[in-house]
Amino acid sequence: MEDTPVPHPLRTPKALGLAVTAALSLTLAAPPALAAQASDADPVPALVAGRDTTTPQLVTGLAERAEGAPAAAALAHLAAHPERYRIDPGQLTEVATERAADGRRTVRFQQYHGGVPVLGAQYLVHLVGDGADQRVESAGGKYFTGLTAPTTAAVPGAMLRGLALGSLTDPRARSGATAEDRGPVVLPGGAGRLTRHFTVRGGADGPTTTREVYVDATVGAIALAHDTRTPSSAGPGPTAAAAMAATAATAAAGSAPAAPAAAVPGLEPATGTAPDAYGRRVPVNTTRLPDGSHQLVDLTRRATITTYDAAGRDLLDFIGGLPADLRPAASPTADFPAATGTDGATDAHLNAGIVYDFYRDRLGREGLDGKGAPIVSLVAMTNDGAPIMNATWDGTMMSYGGGGPQYHSFAVALDIAGHEMTHGVIEHTAGLVNAGQTGAMNEALADYFGNAIEVTAHGVAMTDPKAALFGEAVCRTGTPESCAGRRLDDRRTTVDDYLGTDLGLDGGGVHLNSTIFSGALWDIRRTLDPLTADRLVYRALTEYLTPLDDFVDGRDAVLAAGRAMNLTRAQLRSVAAAFDAHGIRAGWESKLGVDSRALVRDIPTLTPAPAVAGGRWVMSNSTGTGNPALYTGSTTGTGTPVRLSPEDGRRHSWAATDGTSAAWLAVGPDAEGRFGTEVLTRPLDGGPARGLFASRTEQLSEVRISGGDIAFLAEDQETGRTRILVSRGGAAPVELPLPEGHHPSGLTLRDGLLGWSERWTVDKRQLSAATVHSLTTGRATARYESSGTIGSTLLAGGRLLWVETPAGPAARSAIRSGATDGSAAVDVLPADSPDAPATATLTASERTITFQASGSEPAGGWTNAALPKLWQLPITGGTPVRVSCNRGGQYEPAADRDSRVLWLDATIGRTDLVVRERPAGSC
Repeated sequence: MEDTPVPHPLRTPKALGLAVTAALSLTLAAPPALAAQASDADPVPALVAGRDTTTPQLVTGLAERAEGAPAAAALAHLAAHPERYRIDPGQLTEVATERAADGRRTVRFQQYHGGVPVLGAQYLVHLVGDGADQRVESAGGKYFTGLTAPTTAAVPGAMLRGLALGSLTDPRARSGATAEDRGPVVLPGGAGRLTRHFTVRGGADGPTTTREVYVDATVGAIALAHDTRTPSSAGPGPTAAAAMAATAATAAAGSAPAAPAAAVPGLEPATGTAPDAYGRRVPVNTTRLPDGSHQLVDLTRRATITTYDAAGRDLLDFIGGLPADLRPAASPTADFPAATGTDGATDAHLNAGIVYDFYRDRLGREGLDGKGAPIVSLVAMTNDGAPIMNATWDGTMMSYGGGGPQYHSFAVALDIAGHEMTHGVIEHTAGLVNAGQTGAMNEALADYFGNAIEVTAHGVAMTDPKAALFGEAVCRTGTPESCAGRRLDDRRTTVDDYLGTDLGLDGGGVHLNSTIFSGALWDIRRTLDPLTADRLVYRALTEYLTPLDDFVDGRDAVLAAGRAMNLTRAQLRSVAAAFDAHGIRAGWESKLGVDSRALVRDIPTLTPAPAVAGGRWVMSNSTGTGNPALYTGSTTGTGTPVRLSPEDGRRHSWAATDGTSAAWLAVGPDAEGRFGTEVLTRPLDGGPARGLFASRTEQLSEVRISGGDIAFLAEDQETGRTRILVSRGGAAPVELPLPEGHHPSGLTLRDGLLGWSERWTVDKRQLSAATVHSLTTGRATARYESSGTIGSTLLAGGRLLWVETPAGPAARSAIRSGATDGSAAVDVLPADSPDAPATATLTASERTITFQASGSEPAGGWTNAALPKLWQLPITGGTPVRVSCNRGGQYEPAADRDSRVLWLDATIGRTDLVVRERPAGSC
């Protein structure tokens, strides 16, 4: 029997790796007409319940009169049916009203909580007819009931910005990094969580990174972070908050389209020729300047199409937008030079026009924003002189890298251009968040339309196997099949192929899982007439999807769009069958066959590791106040978790336990309103929480507890100096002396012994050591030095355990064990063993060692088998065996008694705290 989840956990939707759409419960009353539809086996869902809310996700089959202008009529409809929608109209603000070619109107509302936008909370109402015949046909989206989070930040803005910058773990990226303040945003789930949203861009010395970071504005901790530009992609999508802000800004400005560039004095539409990537000279639309020169500026459409050639300039010149001195690709005459083709400018320019025409002529959309806004492309940026093998949509323009002996510019591929420009369409419509299943659906839709545009423009039949290839045109050598980055007919399904990972890898699998959804869409295009399929998917995107929708929500959106288009019952069933074939149906997660038992479900993505000892776990989770609180429960799953931390408005997390008591950190404003961090402790079975040490200037971390001893680290953020502080028997903490320049980490505390790893530099060489210190004698009892890297120290079984990685490239890590008196060290798992991990995190009981093995991306790409897995071996050494055969990512292991292990498991598309009593062995 599974344990009861922690009360009121933070349950953000599955776009953030968590929730799943549930079937409708009896607490929601359906309109009377809907009951007959359900009994007739209609593939279109009549009513779908929302998750973490009493507001339904989808209501279809309506025909209710609505008078007045569309937005007012839609709002009045929601207000007139409080028992159905459970929506407070006062929390809704119109974002956009779109009118389709058939006259249908979709009103998109954004939910605000106390004047602060709620991430991903959009509700849509669909109206048909005009005047007295206007009626509501359907409604749905995400609206979160029960939000009570504060709307005023308690943490200073400068500190929030600093925390956002600190989300860049690579110190090279932090140097010179910027954090653009996007304003307050409430994260949904439970009571909600007030955050400050920053767009963080990595600095000049580190890897190129653009990251959306949401920092808790009441306790000063990162609540959510995900990258918006990720490698090995053809363009990651935007964030929901950015999309909402952009759409709201456009609406506030009156949505006026840009004036045609031809109206600007001195600019004249013209034509010329330019070489494409293959050296063929092709006609291009240009603008002739007063001096007779030409630029790649196309004035023939409502949206001006402009193409820039970076000509090898470094990407750092483009952080924050186009440089002021950059001009569109130019030629002194109407015939453009060879570099225009080799850099990709010609193809980017032509492909932008083809994509624009597809959306306008086939789907009735004027440009990426639907209002004819300018379309901008940039080619031939470099990274430290090397081509960037990628293409992106950054919220304002398309950027195409590539070029060299093996690859053309990425602008050559029409499907890639269509993909990137579709991200712009998605941003201005559904605004799908670039994380987890939502991000995978974002990528899937971009792939679908990219391929649809290419096969339509080139006259490729859907029966041609090459029609499903994506990005196959960028290679100079090799076959299209070997070059394609993805293929939409790979037949992947949720049950067989979904990669369960956290946000740290590919934003939760946004590219890795995309073909599960795009494959279903491509099957629909093969089954239906392609034009019908394109209009169906487009309608689902623009009129039904909202920023936090998952795969099942996407299925429901497509089917609801099909009903609105009056598809036949047979056509709708074929659409449903396509989703079924890819395993996209409610409850698919239950078919993955996990061999662990869930103790707590839907753990927030950034929750620190659980602490485990003596049959008890201690871990933070969100509470009804919206701030994480500390809970304890049984590792066997018996009983109900009990709250340990007080309700004082602070974040309580980063816990340790010895099975009898817990110690942890409380972060946030104290009773006097001053922000700081405090170490607290409390018995697991009752008694008040007691403060041990507080600081407003140092960052406290790595709290450890054993009996009456508590140890932790305190880092001065200005000087970088880290202290080890120890309290014995409740006394005030005292500092342990360390040699100058030594930096400790990885504390471990057991029976009066304190262990840690430390690093220091001698003659520009970095050295490290694993150290054991007796709290009774006040002296070091063991010290094991290494020229490699020492990490993950642990006291267990009367020994000190640690992970040691030798210096040098491609080195694997050894698990070592040393006597606590320093007399001997042995390899438990040697670095040259075939079972040695590339990197590892240790946990141990008195009898067994469990480690999480992580590594880099395999040559063939990420698979479930390559995701982090847990292995166990005897504490004296031996052959490691798998702890669990769960196929997804396994994170943050914590050993209990004997071979029992708890960990955070992401296999089923959300993160659960799970347990196994003994290893699975061979999988």
